[in-house]
Order: sequence, then C-alpha cells, then structure tokens
Amino acid sequence: MKRDVSAYLDVQVHADSELEFQIAVARQPGLELTETLTFELDGRAHQAREVVGPHGTRIHVLRCGAGNLRAGYTATVIGEAIAEPPSDYDLSIYTRPSRFAESDRLLAFAAAEFGCGIDNPETPAQVTAWVNRRLRYAPGTSTPSDGAVETLLSGTGVCRDFSHLTVALLRAVGVPARVASVYPPGSFPMDFHSVPEAYVQGAWRVFDPTRLAPRSALLRIATGRDASDIAFLGNHGGDITVNGLWVKAFVAGPLPYDDFERPLTLA
Repeated sequence: MKRDVSAYLDVQVHADSELEFQIAVARQPGLELTETLTFELDGRAHQAREVVGPHGTRIHVLRCGAGNLRAGYTATVIGEAIAEPPSDYDLSIYTRPSRFAESDRLLAFAAAEFGCGIDNPETPAQVTAWVNRRLRYAPGTSTPSDGAVETLLSGTGVCRDFSHLTVALLRAVGVPARVASVYPPGSFPMDFHSVPEAYVQGAWRVFDPTRLAPRSALLRIATGRDASDIAFLGNHGGDITVNGLWVKAFVAGPLPYDDFERPLTLA
C-alpha cells in the first residue's frame, strides 16, 4: 500500500522557547519511507534535533527565538509495518492510570459495565463499540486538559477524548491499552488522528471508536500512554500561538473497507 501524507504548521513564537514536534511518520520495519521536514523562522531555515522514542516515535526538538515559525512535512510511505511484539515493560506501563486516562477513577464503573476483561479477547471490541455508542463526535466541546472522566460525564469530544475513554476503561478492567497518533487517509474532518490500541491474544490491536478512517490505511506517528505522550506540538519556554495547521493524507487507489468490529494490527 502506498500512502502520501503532509502537514503544515504556522506558529507564532512570542519568546525564546524549545519546541517539540511529533509530526513525522514513525520508523518501523517493513515501511519504505521518503520524507522531507523543514523549519523556517522568519524565513530562515532552522535545523531540528531528532530524538528517537519507543515504538518508532520521533520527536524533533527545535530551539528558537521569537518570530514566525513555519514547519512543513511531506512523506511517501510504501509497504506495511511489521508488528512490534509487546514487551513486559509495555504490558506494565500501559496497564497503569495516566494523566488523561484515569483508569483508577473508573474501576467500579468499568467493572459494572464490562466485568473483568483481562482474559476475554472480546472485551476491547466491546468497550470500543460502547464508547462509539456513548459519545458524540463534536469538535470544540472539549478542552486540552479534559481526561476520560470529563469525557464520560459530558458525552462528547473529539478523537483524543474517544481514545482516552476507551483506554481508561480497558485498563480499568485489566487490559493493557495505549494510544497512537496517526495520519488518517479518508478521515473527515482531516486532521491528526488518535486511536486506541489494546493487548489482545499476545499482540497490539488497533480499534477506533470514532470510525472516522479505515484502520488499515492509518500511518503511525507516535505512541504512548495518552495525549501527553503523543502531542503533535509541545512547548517548553516562551508563549506560542498556533496561527494555522493543516494535515493531508491519501492512499493510492480506493480506500480499503474496514469492519470496525474486528481487531486489526496498526501499520
């Protein structure tokens, strides 16, 4: 499968800062990746430092002064990623509560709704379908500080909120779960997308309670406990304003069909 993706960010930096971008496709075995990544501050090229994280995640760190910063990324990706086997550390860290997936606050609720799911391979699909039914996709109804509990109470959110609630409920019933940021061919609205992954019968399987894009076409960017690990832009220092952002993602040929009820491995 061939996919073409791109992203563009226009950021006003108001004071000296260190910015972290997670917009590059994760490097994984099985993928042939051709890409360009550029940064310009007030029209002058700046070079970022790449930090390699777990699961192929790549963070591009840029120190810059005040000014208008423009980041551009394009990539052509051919092939299918070879699935990474879960490590014992993964199964430990991705079962714990985290900043936006407060599974410890949902233990009683999850047990009442789903029982104990650690030995039931159907639990992740059941939880995902429940979140799909329970939440309404509505841009602008949540804030960057909302976690799974706020999402459950409000009943609305965007992809990160759907992912956080799914992951928190799975962890609450004993199923290791994590989130991934992805490029989503076929999604509307088009943007960076977030999906949950669950440990099912010895492997990570991707689910999508929003059902916005076919999972077999998704391209992994970053992987972590919740949005705090996979944010497309982090800021350490001066204040910034995001003036503009667009994302594009296409697959060569027709979009693949997705039976969202079935587990799938994320490329």
